[in-house]
Amino acid sequence: MTRGGRLRVAVLGAGPAGSALAILLARRGAEVTLFDDDRRPDLVVGESLVPAVIPILQRLGVETEAARFSRVKPGVSFVWSPTERYRFAFARFAPAIVPYAYNIPRPQFDEALATHAAAAGVIRVHVRAALETSPAGDAEVTLAGETLAAAPSLDGRQPDLIVDATGRARLCARVLEIGADVGPRRDVAHFAHFEGFRWDEEEPAGQVLIGRGEAGWTWCIPLQERLSIGIVVNSDAAARLGHDPDERLANAIAQDPWLKSIAADATRVTRVATYTNYQLISRRACGPGWVSVGDAFGFVDPMLSPGVFLALRSAELVAEALAPFLERPTLATPAALAACVRPYADGHRATLAAWMSLVSTFYDGRMLALMRAGHDWMSQGSGRFKQAMQDHIERHIAMQASGTATTARYSRALLWTLGRYGLRGVAPAEMAIR
Repeated sequence: MTRGGRLRVAVLGAGPAGSALAILLARRGAEVTLFDDDRRPDLVVGESLVPAVIPILQRLGVETEAARFSRVKPGVSFVWSPTERYRFAFARFAPAIVPYAYNIPRPQFDEALATHAAAAGVIRVHVRAALETSPAGDAEVTLAGETLAAAPSLDGRQPDLIVDATGRARLCARVLEIGADVGPRRDVAHFAHFEGFRWDEEEPAGQVLIGRGEAGWTWCIPLQERLSIGIVVNSDAAARLGHDPDERLANAIAQDPWLKSIAADATRVTRVATYTNYQLISRRACGPGWVSVGDAFGFVDPMLSPGVFLALRSAELVAEALAPFLERPTLATPAALAACVRPYADGHRATLAAWMSLVSTFYDGRMLALMRAGHDWMSQGSGRFKQAMQDHIERHIAMQASGTATTARYSRALLWTLGRYGLRGVAPAEMAIR
């Protein structure tokens, strides 16, 4: 049991999920130790936010600071062929969704959250945490001896709760040999930042562009002074593009007329980062004395950019679940904590599955087929009823893709029904990502 009247929590990892949870718990009186290995790669997937993130940033008190180094994101455009483009502006669907989001440089964003955690009273320990199994104790895992010794604030005692916020390292899952459910795609993503690019004149500043290539898809995420360009392709297509990430990204830009028009004269100013095997959800996300948040629990896909939202939302949900123990920390046994966060794990798993289902409609062509069918329907003449129907459909699609209502039963059922019966002869296969 805890001592001193405060819940004692060790958070492993100072990414968005770990820092956000540390802030929320410290504000409510918990004694939080945040283990930060100070590894801030210059490029991290998750540079574009969805509108549902904005209220969370406001609750954390970091939006004003984030806005200073980020670019406002007014919407998303899907460039599906040289003649077919679908543009969504968030403001059109206000107040159902927040009318804007941000494109963020992740190193600065992550550091801003970690700095806010320290300001909230979180004890930040600059060391990479290690875990050990604890077969003889009540908790499944404990901090390794050298990790415990590196945090004098813990006074040599194990914390009441260990939070795995180690991202794709999935530290608790690896130590406990917990498997993961892997998504159907086996893609690889290569991306880098460029300067001296030529912005697509058809698009407003800050608009995120998603393009379909001969194989896979591409993104253009405008930051304040740079453009993040990425490609997502399967392993065969990656091999055809080149032997290494630099060659693959350069050839992808050179071979795609639309990307070439943007970046042919641009200068790459960062290394080319690579991500693989990112559709992954842990089969268990909590147990006696521990819980996983953020990417350590699961990561869906870079399509639609849900990663940071899911990370921050998982932090909020865990903080809410722990509320009884923040008020009565002496009740915080490993078993009681596990029972407390289990509903969070079940609910967040359902949220990850809902996002996975939504993303699949872009890969298999149903979403873009629906967009084409709607465009064709409206081009045949629009009365008041047709316009109201089209607005209703587009609003519910936007509410799902923005994170506002991704799990809403009606919105999901509407999209499923339209994808099955409302395509008006448009074949999804024609719109699929190869």
